[in-house]
Amino acid sequence: MTDQKVQFPQLFLRLTIAVTMLSAVADRFGCWGKNSAWGNWENFEKYTRQLTFFLPESLSRISAYGATFLEILFPVLLLIGYKTKIAAYGTGFLLLTFALSMTVALGIKVPLDYSVWMGSAGAFLLAVQSKYSISIDQLIKNNIS
Repeated sequence: MTDQKVQFPQLFLRLTIAVTMLSAVADRFGCWGKNSAWGNWENFEKYTRQLTFFLPESLSRISAYGATFLEILFPVLLLIGYKTKIAAYGTGFLLLTFALSMTVALGIKVPLDYSVWMGSAGAFLLAVQSKYSISIDQLIKNNIS
């Protein structure tokens, strides 16, 4: 595959994963109004508690904060194309963890409906790319060479 053939799909995948994850974060902060899944932080914590039923409540709460932090960090890195490989692997493992937790706690249908498995697979596909077009990573690489 030539660079031209990979450039747009790779950028599209990078941006789609990032925006999708940031949308989920916006939802838990009430930014989506009536079109929300959680609508507020309290509901998101309850949902997290469902997914982490095997953890003590205090660790479940910490996992909600940790997941939110990572769901902001990784997408921002993906959006700007900085440390893209690390952000893509991190996203892949984070979404894989979500998919497994959702499957165990709620059954296979929920993570399939929310395309969590696909998001994880897409992130891993992005992670194995040799270079990232239209990114800070590429600018840095070009300036070093």
